[in-house]
Parts: sequence; C-alpha cells; structure tokens
Amino acid sequence: MPWGSWNYPTHILCGQGRLLELPQQCRALGMRRPLLVTDPDLEKMEFTTRALDFNASAGIQTGTFSSVRSNPVGRNVEDGVARYREGAHDGIIALGGGSAIDAAKAIALMAGQNRPLWDFEDIGDNWRRADADAIAAVIAIPTTAGTGSEVGRASVIINEDEERKVIIFHPAMTPVCVISDPDLSVSLPAHLTAATGMDALAHCFEAYCAPGYHPMADGIAIEGMRLIRDHLPRVYQDGSDVEARSHMLTAASMGATAFQKGLGAIHALSHPVGAIFDTHHGLTNAVFHPYVMQFNRPAIEQRMVRLAAWLELPGKGYDAVLAWVLGLRGIARHSASPGRPGCAPGARR
Repeated sequence: MPWGSWNYPTHILCGQGRLLELPQQCRALGMRRPLLVTDPDLEKMEFTTRALDFNASAGIQTGTFSSVRSNPVGRNVEDGVARYREGAHDGIIALGGGSAIDAAKAIALMAGQNRPLWDFEDIGDNWRRADADAIAAVIAIPTTAGTGSEVGRASVIINEDEERKVIIFHPAMTPVCVISDPDLSVSLPAHLTAATGMDALAHCFEAYCAPGYHPMADGIAIEGMRLIRDHLPRVYQDGSDVEARSHMLTAASMGATAFQKGLGAIHALSHPVGAIFDTHHGLTNAVFHPYVMQFNRPAIEQRMVRLAAWLELPGKGYDAVLAWVLGLRGIARHSASPGRPGCAPGARR
C-alpha cells in the first residue's frame, strides 16, 4: 500500500527582474530591519547594492553580514547571530549560493535559541529542542543553480572540531519566500555554472534512485533532469542566456524538493571530502557520480531504463544514462582547470 508523509516548499517568485519585489516581500513579513546574509564576493556585486537600495527607498533599513566561508563553519553562524542581535534585526535575507543561504538559515534558526548549534543536528527528534517561535523569517535569493537550499529545511555546516559536515534541521528554517531572478546568476563564471549544475543533477538523480514510494518526488526529479539536460550545456556556453539561467534555477529548486525522498552515496562520499579538503560540493559530486552509479547498478538498472526513455537519450537503459552523465561531467572537469579564462578565485557551493 502507498505510504508517505510529504511536504512542498515555499512560495517562489520566478522570473527576470523580480528582485524589484524584495521590499514588498519584506513588508509582507513585517521586516523593518532585516539582515542580508551573503558572502564576501557577492557583497561587492551590483545586484547586492541594488537589493539594498530597493529596501532603502522603501524605508526598510537593511544590515549586511558577509563573513561566510565557501563551506560555512559553525563560527560563521555564531558571528552572524551576534550581528543579528547587535543590530536588533527582525528577519533574514539570504542572498547567494548554497553556502550563504545555508549560513543564513542557520543564523535565522539560532537567533532566538539558547542551545548550541550542534544540538539541532538532523538526528531523531533533535529539531524539537528548538523554540520554533523564535526562528526568524527568511527570504532567499539564490544566485547559483545548484544546492536548492532556498527551498530546504536544513543547512549544511562544518563542525571544525570534528572535521565533518553536519546537517542542521528544523521545518521552520524553510524560507518563507524565494525570489528566483535569473539576472543575478548571469555573472557566475563558467566553472561555477558547471559545478553547481552538477550538484543540481546529483540531487535529482539520487532522489529518483532512492528507495521508497514517493511518485511525486520521482516526477519532480525527472523533470529537473530534463531541464538540466536541455539548459546546463546552453548556460555553460553562454552565461548571458537568461532563459537557460532561469530554467537551471528552477531545476535546482526541484532537486532540493525531490530529495526529501532521500539522497545516496554520492553525497555520503562528497560531504566528508568537502569537510576535510574544502572542495566545491558540486564538483565533488560530479567526481563521484559515475562511480556510485557503477556500484549501484544492480539496484538502479531498471530505473535507468525508464529514465533513458523519459529523457529521450541516445541509446537505451543504463549505458545511455551513464554516457549522458559522463558527458555533462566532462564539462565540469574541463571547467575546473585553474587556468581557464574567466574563472573567479574561490569555491562556492
């Protein structure tokens, strides 16, 4: 008999130019002094200045916090909470890739808590320890199409003492609103476009392969992979392709929606490697993806027959899907070269 407990993510404003609606969303949530959380590179970007100007013109005083590492650590969250409290802020605007958004959601969680961050690790009912009423509201503005953290109920934060990535979870961490504006991702360098796209693919793929009955997640994952098939090569070749950027942002959100069904060995391997070596999460996923496919082939082969047909891939079954993944992976591998023109320093999840 079918059985499952399912949730859908938050309200999403999708489309070019929708950053302009930020003040309206702040007002709707009662934010008069929000804290914008981002990373050091994005703090300098023109669209960040525009977001702050939009709020200032509407009489919304907005502070900033950008001390977030490419793989955020517990100290980043602690420092953000201190800034939030010192500024008497009343909400969070999370602007950036998965790193900034994960850190922002953790800051929102911890802003009103008295327990240590690690007490809310996603184990058992730990999340019930939190005072849900004290969790700050979050507006998420993704600038990369990868993690889908903007629709998630968790944050991945490194516990440096233990050298491991810890999943911090609470249902109320889910952003209340997402502004998915492709204009904010057009400046993303090619190597990060490829790596974050492979992260979105891993989310969709592992959600689809995860055992259990969740046909809604399966359907979302398959459509997410179709969008990636059509639009990741396009946006890698032409970063100014706003249509493709928009579809990739959607695919990333779909991946994070689908993986409530589950993830797998790609992430089980990628997380500890990233925690120890500070590698880019999407690129690390891309490295492991085909090896995990080979290991899991007996368990997933029948699903690959259907997936190859649904995606209209050349060939049939498992071999067709593997060839497609290797082709996309080649883009990420090629673009990871440090000497590639247009590559910005530093990794971003």
